[in-house]
Amino acid sequence: MVSLKDITTIKLAEAIKSQQISSEQAVTYYLSNIKKYEHKNAVLEVFEDALLKAKEIDKKIKARESVGALAGVPFIIKDNMLCYGKKCTCASKFMEDFVSPYTATAVDRLLKQDAIVIARANMDEFAMGGSCEHSAFGACLNAVSDSHVSGGSSGGSAVAVALNMCSFALGSDTGGSIRQPASFNGVVGFKPSYGTVSRFGLVAFASSLDQIGPITKTIGDAEFVYSFLSGIDEHDQTTISLPISNSKISSLKGLKIGIIKQVLEIAQNTPNYSHFKKIIDVLKNCGANIQIIDMKEYDLALPAYYIIAPSEVASNLGRFDGIKYTKRAEQAKDIGSVYTLSRTEGFGEEVKRRIMLGNFCLSSGYYDAYYKNAKRVQKLLKNKFDEVFKSVDAIILPTTLGGAFKLNEKTEEPTSMWAEDMFTIFANLAELPAISIPNGKTADGMPLGVQVACKKLDDLKLLKIASLIGGVLNV
Repeated sequence: MVSLKDITTIKLAEAIKSQQISSEQAVTYYLSNIKKYEHKNAVLEVFEDALLKAKEIDKKIKARESVGALAGVPFIIKDNMLCYGKKCTCASKFMEDFVSPYTATAVDRLLKQDAIVIARANMDEFAMGGSCEHSAFGACLNAVSDSHVSGGSSGGSAVAVALNMCSFALGSDTGGSIRQPASFNGVVGFKPSYGTVSRFGLVAFASSLDQIGPITKTIGDAEFVYSFLSGIDEHDQTTISLPISNSKISSLKGLKIGIIKQVLEIAQNTPNYSHFKKIIDVLKNCGANIQIIDMKEYDLALPAYYIIAPSEVASNLGRFDGIKYTKRAEQAKDIGSVYTLSRTEGFGEEVKRRIMLGNFCLSSGYYDAYYKNAKRVQKLLKNKFDEVFKSVDAIILPTTLGGAFKLNEKTEEPTSMWAEDMFTIFANLAELPAISIPNGKTADGMPLGVQVACKKLDDLKLLKIASLIGGVLNV
């Protein structure tokens, strides 16, 4: 029988179709690991019908009936994606009783390929956080160490993949929420170009920045899963198609790879720098043309993000008021107290913090000074990256400042937590595709990641370049 330990999604799909292993065996294996690592709190709910669906897939395969490309492959979804008839809580007490009335397009496209969703993963409440400590149902622990954070907000998805609780998982990325936990847990996290994957059925955090993407064991798996996720969706008017790739890249030799000067200056003072420098040396030895890019605008990305994202949060979460979607405060006696008490009791501290910041930035007298200027900065960054990619094929930078930090280390210092996003938010603001791939470990054994990004809609080119880099890193 095929060994399921660390098997790739591509190989698992092939093994199930060729009946080297059954889907039922695969689902049973992954469910046993969910149970084994229950203390990690990566999974909020196991879907009881997963084994039944696996048996149905096995019957179809034995009867030589037509099945999808992902037939029988188990995956996990982040708890902010709808799946018909299943709970979707966004890791919030406010939504703990909410049952999905339909299925998110991204999830549905995988189900149509006969993949099996087996659970929903823990996350920071409403995807707001960078550590997965802001879940109303308890923190998700790092895959390597119980004393370290998993990263966020897609922490549960990353830990689930790292500890073989599923073949792959879906996460959402608003400012690095796929790539950062992927880096912290030693797996691959891919944030596609904005609009290439439908957001229909994803509970919105910041609509202009959110993007669904896969968390996988390998870069090849990320590309494989992405091929089913991407494409225009009539339910999401922001979706766009990828252009046909005509990239002839076959080696790192002659490849133009940029390093942002301002990122390099920050990285030199971080624990990740020695690992990052080794990669640059390896790329040079492989014949890559490394170019230093001076981008003074890069330093504006972090403050711009923390104005735009909270502003959209304040707008998007206005619908959660104790009337329709969410729990109602028991002490509420009139319409005013329903709103006030329900939101006060329902939202966690980080969510409240971002709602208040967003409402301040959008308020009369401050809109022009804050939100309007932040959007100008975003446009400036988009234009600057368009220029950059005229002279380089890709840019490379660390995914994070260092390895995963200790639990409770930054919960009392929200701005310190927010600063952890400084190497990831550029891709969301500029709508670029970016991927984090494993890159060694810190002195205390915590995983590190390196990040590669390309021009918007060059997703397939990015995956090819990342694969070449991953090849020399043995990823």
